[in-house]
Amino acid sequence: MGHPCLSCGACCAHFRVAFHWSEADPATGGITPPALTEAFDPHRVVMRGTQSRTPRCVALHGEVGREVACTIYAQRPSPCHALVAAWENGLPSPQCDRARLAHGLQPLTPAHWTPFGSIESGITLALAPSADSLADTAGNPLIDGQMEPPICHAALDFHPA
Repeated sequence: MGHPCLSCGACCAHFRVAFHWSEADPATGGITPPALTEAFDPHRVVMRGTQSRTPRCVALHGEVGREVACTIYAQRPSPCHALVAAWENGLPSPQCDRARLAHGLQPLTPAHWTPFGSIESGITLALAPSADSLADTAGNPLIDGQMEPPICHAALDFHPA
């Protein structure tokens, strides 16, 4: 079973991808190709194609929901790094869920991240990490860091249909 994002791409065709201009400026160490961006405001640029009413990043190759790839994956901007697929790190992602639903795809579940995929018996769901498994019985976190899913509202703007 491959990475679920390789058969999705919904986030790349749902959100405005806005980020600081320096990420696309080679003179400041930026690695995102400037030719694939356009001005947004005095401090930010956006990935081309993501400002429209029906956004689709110019770097997205393939058909959403079937087979996709980011043509600049190693050079993608910070919002693309920040948006984590639902349950990939054991936490939900409302942004991932919203994008998938907007494209007629079901939200990801913990079963998508098990080595064997979804098993009818439900064994995989029992083995998959859950938000409850990240805290002890007193509710104290067992891992360092923020317990809420990473959400980058300033960088990924929702476009209602």
